[in-house]
Amino acid sequence: MARRVLRVGTRGSLLARTQTEWVTARLQRVHPDLHVEIRVIQTTGDLHQSVPFHQVGTRGMFVKEIEQALYDDVIDVGVHSLKDLPSVLPEGLELACIPEREDPLDALIAPKGQAVRLLPQGARVGTSSLRRRAQLRHFRPDLQVIELRGNLDTRLRKWEEGQYDAIVLACAGLRRLGLAGRITERIPLEVCVPAPGQGALGLEIRCGDRETRRLLAAVHDPDSADCVAAERSFLAAIEGGCSVPAGALATLQGDRLTLTVVLASPDGAWVRRHTISGARTEARQIGETAARVLLEAGE
Repeated sequence: MARRVLRVGTRGSLLARTQTEWVTARLQRVHPDLHVEIRVIQTTGDLHQSVPFHQVGTRGMFVKEIEQALYDDVIDVGVHSLKDLPSVLPEGLELACIPEREDPLDALIAPKGQAVRLLPQGARVGTSSLRRRAQLRHFRPDLQVIELRGNLDTRLRKWEEGQYDAIVLACAGLRRLGLAGRITERIPLEVCVPAPGQGALGLEIRCGDRETRRLLAAVHDPDSADCVAAERSFLAAIEGGCSVPAGALATLQGDRLTLTVVLASPDGAWVRRHTISGARTEARQIGETAARVLLEAGE
């Protein structure tokens, strides 16, 4: 019997390739006869690394070309950082698998012993995220929160060169690359709520591809999936009601799911937070309810 070939699409950054290799290694442990071909696909976001995210002018800028490769039958599965994947997928594609999630919090990279609250007055903090920028400015209005683009290695190098006093990245990316020791502070929720889906991977396939879905089921993590379902449901509802920076993080304790969400003005002048709990079977409804609460608070 011929070995099954699974064509997997990924961005070309070191982090994206490392994440994809992690997924494929887990798949091959469960399916020893599976042959995996990793295909690197350049995305819009990769082509415009010198331009601030909010100026690139397209949603899904790290996923569209991978999704097109799925449509064109060039790949069977696309591996995404789930926070990059829009809350509503294009027709004909589905989210088939969410593997076990990595640390979802944001990470501060700064001189040893510092935390966001301990940074010097007026410190220059680099981040590419409007969500992080808004929450940091709200917590510490004195900080100079400035644009930081490039892949993870480039961002770390810019900090080491002294272009910034501190930078904010995702804990997950640093941990996946073996750089957890660089984290000065796992930024607490009361300072910065992470992006919906942060730390999780999303494996996207063509609708109706039962064989690929069967293969991926072996690395699917129901706990991570339920948490992400609440966060992405919140994001979908928010995107229908406003365009301000948003964050969400769900956690599980037994069958109880707790979701913490945030909306903020881009300049950080105001921040709205809400925490809600319920049965994990109601994950999507919890997300929708949280969105309604925050949207109504601004009316």
